[in-house]
This record gives sequence, structure tokens and C-alpha cells, in this order.
Amino acid sequence: MDGRILEEHTEYVVYAIHRILDQYKESRHARESEGAATTGSLPKSVILVGHSMGGFVARAATIHPRLRKSAVETILTLSSPHQSPPVALQPSLGHYYESINQEWRKGYEVQTTRTGHYVSDSKLSHVVVVSISGGYNDYQVRTKLESLDGIVPSSHGFMISSTSMKNVWLSMEHQAILWCNQIVVQVSHTLLSLVDSRSGQPFPDTQKRLAIFTKMLCSGIPQSFNWKMQSQSSWSTRIPIKDVKDTDVSQVHTSSVCPSSVHWSDDVLERDLYIKTTTVTVLAMDGRRRWLDIQKLGSNGKSHFIFVTNLAPCSGVRVHLWPQKGRSSSDMPAGKRVLEVTSKMVQIPAGPAPQQIEPGSQTEQAPPSAVLHLGPEEMHGFRFLTISVAPRPTISGRPPPATSMAVGQFFNPDEGEIEFSPVSMLLSTHSHKDIFLKEDHPLAFNLSFAISLGLLPVTFSLKTAGCGIKDSGLLDEAGDSEKTKLCKLRCFPPVALAWDPTSGLHIFPNLYSETLVVDSSPALCTSTGTEKTIVLLLFDPHCSYKASIAVSGTTAASRFLLLYCSQIVGFSVAVIFFALMRQAHARPIPSILKAVESNLRIPFPFLPFAVVPILLSLFFSFLTSQSFPPFSSFTIVSIICYILANGFVILLILVSQLVFYVVAYLHVFIKRRWQLWEGNFGFLFLQWFMNLSSRFYSLKVVRVLRANPLFVPISTAIVLSTFVHPALGLFVLLLSHAMCCHSSLCNSLTASFRSHARKKESDYKTEGNYLSQQFTSKPGSPSKENSSSYGQTQEDIFHHRHGLLVLHLLAALMFVPSLVSWLQRIGMHQSFPRFLDSFLCIFLILHGIFSSESLLNSSLPLPHFLGQEVRLSFIYLIAGIYSYLSGLSLAPYKVFYAMGAVGIISFALSILQLWTGAPRFGRRRHWHRH
Repeated sequence: MDGRILEEHTEYVVYAIHRILDQYKESRHARESEGAATTGSLPKSVILVGHSMGGFVARAATIHPRLRKSAVETILTLSSPHQSPPVALQPSLGHYYESINQEWRKGYEVQTTRTGHYVSDSKLSHVVVVSISGGYNDYQVRTKLESLDGIVPSSHGFMISSTSMKNVWLSMEHQAILWCNQIVVQVSHTLLSLVDSRSGQPFPDTQKRLAIFTKMLCSGIPQSFNWKMQSQSSWSTRIPIKDVKDTDVSQVHTSSVCPSSVHWSDDVLERDLYIKTTTVTVLAMDGRRRWLDIQKLGSNGKSHFIFVTNLAPCSGVRVHLWPQKGRSSSDMPAGKRVLEVTSKMVQIPAGPAPQQIEPGSQTEQAPPSAVLHLGPEEMHGFRFLTISVAPRPTISGRPPPATSMAVGQFFNPDEGEIEFSPVSMLLSTHSHKDIFLKEDHPLAFNLSFAISLGLLPVTFSLKTAGCGIKDSGLLDEAGDSEKTKLCKLRCFPPVALAWDPTSGLHIFPNLYSETLVVDSSPALCTSTGTEKTIVLLLFDPHCSYKASIAVSGTTAASRFLLLYCSQIVGFSVAVIFFALMRQAHARPIPSILKAVESNLRIPFPFLPFAVVPILLSLFFSFLTSQSFPPFSSFTIVSIICYILANGFVILLILVSQLVFYVVAYLHVFIKRRWQLWEGNFGFLFLQWFMNLSSRFYSLKVVRVLRANPLFVPISTAIVLSTFVHPALGLFVLLLSHAMCCHSSLCNSLTASFRSHARKKESDYKTEGNYLSQQFTSKPGSPSKENSSSYGQTQEDIFHHRHGLLVLHLLAALMFVPSLVSWLQRIGMHQSFPRFLDSFLCIFLILHGIFSSESLLNSSLPLPHFLGQEVRLSFIYLIAGIYSYLSGLSLAPYKVFYAMGAVGIISFALSILQLWTGAPRFGRRRHWHRH
């Protein structure tokens, strides 16, 4: 999480690439010198595989100016943030990300002349990038950040979630993606497939490599789902039809991806079964073929066919489309074709298989492991659909296989559609919404959630209500547990397939009770299109169910903070700037806590502060021709983040204020007790010690430093920020703020105690009939009115410094991840901090040191705005709006630009005041009486 460290790692990767390629060359020369024969060409490129920030470093190394040409042609990343850092807090880190991504965008642009004539291919035309995300279990890097959209064109790369990877189907934690066996095996096979067996080198053709990645990683299920657009997003790639000649030497078009070793002859199949109902069920491998009339069973709008099974495609079950009835393909007339669609059957993750000790002892139905969907356009021109089941193989000396199952159904997608509005989803947090599914229901239910499950995950629970047994009252006598066991034996476990526009496909096998969540990023400034989550539920139509759906509050809260933490950080700085604006505008200066609370008043000023920046963000998107996010959800989520930012800032203020008041009260209490000990031996000893220490303060060096109290904190903070780490300089600034706050608060409390004591003394004399006597203060002591004025001045200083302390404390916390990375590298090669970080922190330090209460009312040497003088309060307002916009764009590091600008202006005003000897631009108003 440090920009300088990423740059150093990038340079190391470039060196390592060159060393690896040189090692091949040196090894070959050594063999030739020993007289050994050498064949083949030397490798000219390497394949980079990077995890987390390593994936971004791999991309940065690819465009490094010192990298050899075409040294990197293939990059595979695992849980790597490509769009921006997970929480972009450091300015140099965010700037480095922007520069690298901008270079990649330019790298894929074709080189042309000013007149538009072609010059050469793009610099990165030979580079393929594939990003694998960990899914919703990765709490460090979100899928939205791992996307390659806008960086790598779709012709040269893509992103895929591990939840939709072939043979993986799992969401993974950020570190688990490195050692999870499923993904390690699949990635290893993919990388080996990239190598040409004839040359021993990776395939040079870009599209060839991209096709291998697509074949090895992507499943047959599409990343987006829509029944009505099924022709455009088929569940699997159509296999080219092979030409086979019959006995009359005429062409018969068939299609089969099944190997010849599992070829079935018509003699293997026993007599055919003709299905008259829209639902077909296979409970055993009986070696029969089921015939379904597409024209009859697919009528009344039931034009879609879906088939789920745990039988292995080709070896266990095969599905064909027939133009007319016939026993074999040889019976078909010339020019007719029988199309096998077994290749469209897609493997899905299956739950654990039920255990059985002996045949017939199975206690529940086996889960489905494959699904087939055929749309009306795919069955057009065919009259029959056949499902051929292989006979059960003979098992000897091994445990018996699980009970086979297969269920197919013609259905109308409109009958199984259920939509959940935002209101119903929010109300489900208090009252569960039950869904009753009677027997003979559609096999596939399409649930549409108006709010993404990435924002509001729902807990889905399913209970079997019946399984088709009508007689003898068996189910009435059995309890719920016995009923569940009996129905599980007859009904296959349900499966849920969830589609999200951001993260793609998620599959939940054996779905009886589970929280459905996807890794989406809705309601962001970069979000486009719909935010709905589509969930396809596959239920056994022979059974009845009772399902309930409720939003999981705890999961939703954790997902919200994970998705929008960058926004909340940027909004927190904006809240502090708005509070400083309130302090600069009001007299006497209110506390930073009261300033934040006053900005939360509804409707004003809360609505302008919360809504105006959102409108400005949309306006800037319009000017730059960017797509608009959904307005309603974008506005609502942004306002919620703004409220949470206010809560975080209030908590930070309360904690710091509590610490200051406790320490100040203890200080004043001890000081007052000390004064009561005058004349004691202990006091005389302490007085002697104080006199001794005064000799130290009389030294010339100490007297110079005491005469210039700002020299030490300024010099120390600037040196640390420039040569060590910016966070250390900010910590020195915080220490200076804390000492000033403590001193002013102690002075304010002391003045308050004195005023309170004098008031009690005056009341006592009044009660003793001493009305004619007036209280006269001792020579040199302040009067009651002056004491009150002095206390108010000290209180104003405390409130002003406390506000700056909270602002710079948040800035220091934003540098903590970088500081931790720097501390871990102590003892290794050290380098100076990035100039951008040091430059901005220096002006933050000057703002904190030289800022005073007199600057708040000083006008700036700028033209009047709406007839009013431009004061520091207006600058705070602009800085707050800019910080708000930075949070909306998921770039909280840009708030340092606003802090630096405010620091420059404050420092310039301080210099002008010192130069002129008085506030030149505007007079300071006196808010207390004399």
C-alpha cells in the first residue's frame, strides 16, 4: 500500500525477467561449448502470474521503459486490483495507479498519423491479460476493482470470478486463492495449454491464447441471464456439425462431442418410452430412450425445455433433437438431420453425494451435477426430443453408486417469474416473505431482486412440504423430520444460480438454508446499467415447498462498509471541512462537535451539503460523456455514506475531546492543590527544584528556542516528512496541536474556576449585608469582565485547534498503511518518500502551525463572489465539496490536494499578516466587550 514500494517491485520484476531470459541464453551457450547438440529457439517472453498487488506490478513491468520488446505477452492475475487500490489513501499510490492505467489505455491504441493513416499496431497488441477474482469471500479486494473494463479491451483479455470458473465454482478468501486445490489445478492446466507442443513456446497468436483461456476457464453457463435473450447468450458453445455419409451416399448432418469409446448403438436401448406429460423423470439407469413431442408438450407458451441430472453426459445420458420419429439415424430420409445437444449440457457443482452402505440403503436423492437449457430458437425445426439413458454398469467389489436421477420439463418462463421490489426487500428485515410452491410447479423459478444481493444479501430457507404421496396418511403420522427424510429420498436437492452484472455467475448447490450474496458494487459513480440480481432456482416439480426470503441485516451491514469504505473516508474529510467552515463563519468560535451537529440540521444545511456534490458529480459525468449511474440508488447510498461519515467524525471528536478534558481537569486540579501546599516542606523542595530547572531555561539556546516556539515543531515535522516518512511529520504536527489544545483548555478552565470563585464570594458578601462594599481586585489581577473575555479567547483557541487536530489526525491515519509497509522494510534498502506525498504534507504542516484564529475572518485577495468578500470559510466550503467528489469517485487520496491547497492559502495569509504587521485583507472583529 505504498507507491514507492510498488515502483521498486516493478523495477525488480523487470530485472528478474531479463535475468530469466538471459539464463536460457547462457545455458545454451554452455551446452554448445561442451559439444552438446541444441535444437529449437530460445524463449523470448515469459508468462507473468501475479497475486494481489503483484498483478498490478506485472502490468506496470510490462510497460516499463527498460523492458525488452515482447518480453511479456501473457499476464494472469489472481485477486489483483486493477482499477484502483482497495482503499486509495496515499496520494503517490493513487497517482501511480492512474499513470499506469493511462499508459495501458494508450498502449492498445493503433498508431496513426495526424491525417488518420495507419502507421503501426498498438504497443500492447501482443499482450493478453486475464483477471481472476475471488468473489464475495474476498474481503480485501472487491470484484469491481479487479475488472479490466476501460483498461484492456475485450479482444485482449477478460475478468472471470472463481465462482463461475470451470471445475472450481468456489468463492475464495484473498489468500486462499493461492492454495485452493481446485483453482491451482485449473490454472496449472491452463498455463500448460498455452504452450505449443511443437515449438515448446507459448502460442504467438493473441487470439489463440485468448481462446485457450476462454475454453479452460469459462463454463458453458453465460455470465448474464435473460430467458428472452437466450439466443444471444447460449448456455454453451454450439459445436460444429460433422458430415456423415449414409448408405445412399447422401449427407446426413449429425453433431456429437461424445468420444467413440462411449458410442451407443440402437441395440443397447430397450423399448422406447413415449412421454405424454410436460415433465419427464428418470430414477434409474434403465437403458431406455424417452420421446417427447416438442410440438404438443411445448404448446401453451411452454416453449422452453430445461433438464437437470446427475448422470454423466455421453456415458450416462444423451439428448437428441429429431425432425421426425425414427428408431435410428439410418432410418431418417436423406437431407434430414438428427442433432445431438448433449454438448450443451453444462456441468455445475454438486453437493456431497449421499452415503449408502449397500444397494437400496440410500437416504436421499443425489444432487444434480449438470443442467441443460434449450430455448425455442434452438428447438425450431425439430419435432421430437429424446433422452437416452445408458444401462447401469455392473459394479464389482466397489461401493454401489448413488441413485441416478434426471428431471426434464417444458415450461413457460413467465409462470416462474417473481420480482422483489426495494420496499418488499427492506420490509423483509422485520417480516419474512413466504413463498408456497405447490406440486407440479415449474422446475425453474426466476427471482428478480430490484436491489443487488451484493448490497442487501438475503437469507433463503427452504422446507419441503410434500412429495407426492397421497395415500395411507403416512405423512400425517410422520413428524417433520421423518417427512423431510422421506421427501429428500424422492426429490433432488434444489440448486440456485445467481447472476450479477459485476461479478457474473454464482452457484449455490444443495440450497436448503443459505445466505445468497454476490460480489457486486452497485450505486457507485462507475456503475452502469441495471443493478438487479437474477436468481434461477431449480426445484423438483414433484415436490411442494415452503420458501422464505429475508434480508440479512448483519451481512448487509458488513457488505455495505466493505463496498463503500472509500466513499466514507472521503466524506469524513468533507464533513470536517464543512465543520471548519462553520467555525470560520460563526463567532464566538463553536466547538468542532457543535459545528458538525449544526451541519446535520434538516433540511438546511444538511440537504445542500449532501445533495449538491452529487448533482455536481452527475453534471461532470455529463460533460465528460460518461454513463450515468442509476440516480435513485446512487443518491440514497451516497447520503447514507455521508451520514455514516458524520457518525465516524463525531465519534472521533468525542474520544479526543474526552481525553483533552480529562487531562486538563487533572492538570488544573493538581495545580490548584499545589498552590494550597505553599509553606510546606514539600513545596519548598519543589520550589528549589523549580529554581534549579530555571537555570536550564536561562541558557541562550533554550531562550532562543522559547522565543521561537514554532521553530522546533516546524523543522522536525518537515525533516521527517521529507527524508523519512510523511506520517511521522504529521504525528509531530498532531503533538503540536495537542499541546496547544491542552494549554488553551487549561487556561480556559482556570479562568472559569476563578470567575466561579469570585461569583460565590460576591454572593456571600451580598448575603452578609455588605451591599455597600464593592469587590476590588488585587493590583495586577484581571477584572471579572476581563477574566471572562480571557476565558472565551482561550476557549476559541481550543475549539479552533481541536478542529485542525481532527482534520490532520484523519490525514495521519490515511498514511498509516503506508507507514506500516515502511516499518516492515526497516533494515532493507531505504529510499526517500515520494515528492508528491512530502510536498502535500509540508503544506499540511504549515497550515496547522501557522493557522490562527485571526485568519478565520481575514478576506482573501480575490474578486468578490456574489458581492461578498472571499474568506477562509469559503475556501473550506470548496475544499469540502472537492473532498465529497473525491469520495464519490472512489479516490479518497485526492482529499490531500484540497488539504494542501488550504495549507498554501493559510500560509500565504500568515506571511502577509506578518509582513504588514496587521490583518491586511479585512479587519478582525472584536466579539467581546471592553
